[in-house]
Amino acid sequence: MISYPSIDKLLDQVDSRYSLAVLAAKRAHELEAGDVKMLSSYESPKSVGQALEEIADGKVVIDPSSIMLEKEAEKLDDEEKNE
Repeated sequence: MISYPSIDKLLDQVDSRYSLAVLAAKRAHELEAGDVKMLSSYESPKSVGQALEEIADGKVVIDPSSIMLEKEAEKLDDEEKNE
């Protein structure tokens, strides 16, 4: 269970818990792959916590023009794992 940032603050930025989980997971993968960090400092040492901090700060948002289906996203994820 996370204590910071609070779930209430996170849900002010993202409209559902499911969307929050997907967005945080995607951003955490990007951070682990070496993507640029968007905050000057983080309270969490872990990538998922850092992703949540970025979301709470409004630095990471859902792209409303994205229409990728869940199955397509899972296929891409599987392909990345097999590389």
